Amino acid sequence: MTSQKFDDFVNKVTSKVKAKETHTLIKKELSNHLQQLSQTFQKTETSKDEAEEKAVQEMGNPYTIGEHLNRLYRPKIDWLLIVLFFIIAGIGFLPLIHSDFAINYLGYQALWLTLAAIVVVCLTFFDYRKLQHMWMIFYGGGLTLLIYTYIFGYTLNGVKRWISVGGIEVNSTTLSLLLFFIAWVGIISKINEFNSWLKQALLFSLFWVPILFYMVLPQFIYIIIYFVCILTMFAFSRVHKKLATSLILTNIIAGLVVIMSMFSSSRGVYFYHKLVAFFNPKSYEDAFGYIYILAKEALSRSGWFGNGFHDEFIQLLPGTHTDFAFVYLVYTFGWAFGITICLLLFAFIARIIKNTFKTKDSFGKLLVIGGASIFAVPACWSILMAFGIVPIIGVSFPFISYGGSALLFNSVVLGLILSVYRRKDIVKPTIADIKYRSDGAN
Repeated sequence: MTSQKFDDFVNKVTSKVKAKETHTLIKKELSNHLQQLSQTFQKTETSKDEAEEKAVQEMGNPYTIGEHLNRLYRPKIDWLLIVLFFIIAGIGFLPLIHSDFAINYLGYQALWLTLAAIVVVCLTFFDYRKLQHMWMIFYGGGLTLLIYTYIFGYTLNGVKRWISVGGIEVNSTTLSLLLFFIAWVGIISKINEFNSWLKQALLFSLFWVPILFYMVLPQFIYIIIYFVCILTMFAFSRVHKKLATSLILTNIIAGLVVIMSMFSSSRGVYFYHKLVAFFNPKSYEDAFGYIYILAKEALSRSGWFGNGFHDEFIQLLPGTHTDFAFVYLVYTFGWAFGITICLLLFAFIARIIKNTFKTKDSFGKLLVIGGASIFAVPACWSILMAFGIVPIIGVSFPFISYGGSALLFNSVVLGLILSVYRRKDIVKPTIADIKYRSDGAN
């Protein structure tokens, strides 16, 4: 139990610290340090009161210490990341201009971008640490969404990913991926607790169930994002070597079984033809290979400064405002603009990765590096898909492709990343160092 002298001193210090969420931590550290000093002085002083008084005096001016702590723990805003977000999102309006429904598309995209900005701001000020122990809720929510989508969802362009909620169409698979991402950040932050065979079996099931659902719907880009995101966070976790080896081996075997069963299923022939068209588009130029040939032709005609809005050739390519937004932008504005987009996205993702190493909280570190992979996978796949380096699948170019669900999904992830950055300096105070600097300032 602390004395009144200590309480008064601590309250004076925290009165100068504006970040109230740090007050509890600062009070705890200061009180412990004062107690240690008091115990040291009690060995030489005649009374406990004198020892406590000397401990307080030894700490120095409480207001000066508070001012130093205020500067140290002042919440940070990553303005560069926010500026890059708005620049990249602004580019997303360009593929909509040539559309027959340009006015409607532009209006909806402006609305979605406004909502996305609000989401980013709100989550920046939200304390991400509140999510750490809620992984069961998020995982259950994601799984419930997939089950509901499988039963009640409706198919569009061969993919079942939409549900109707109160007359509003919701991309439920995108939302499920977000919920699974947050859930897995919490799971991997506690990965070493899954040390028994029973718990490892549970972990195995938690990992593969969403993949099986995404295969059935089907949503292959979500499988890739989900897999890479979890693998990246797992690589950055402090998992014990023995546990890591066990999990890796069992999941590799399971992965081979899933791939073999996929090609032996009723859709195996479809996958086979898609792969053949990817490796040899000319053999399927009247079917699956046509889109590869068209995208390659569009890029070869682009030039450094493009062909402008009124060229008719690019209109032969489907999804120029969604899946093939990158091809459209390069064809219309040229390779100079396309390279600029790639550099902007690289800077955006690199900035997030850099923030990972500035974060001391393990849960926050996993959230940031997982978020970086969520942006990197579809961005890289969209660009590589345009060159025919990876198979063509439905993928949203982050912040650029038209669509409210994907934009809000990415905005939530970005908001959580900014929340981690804002609190990156909220760590245990080094009181001795602060006292030394305070004495020096005096």
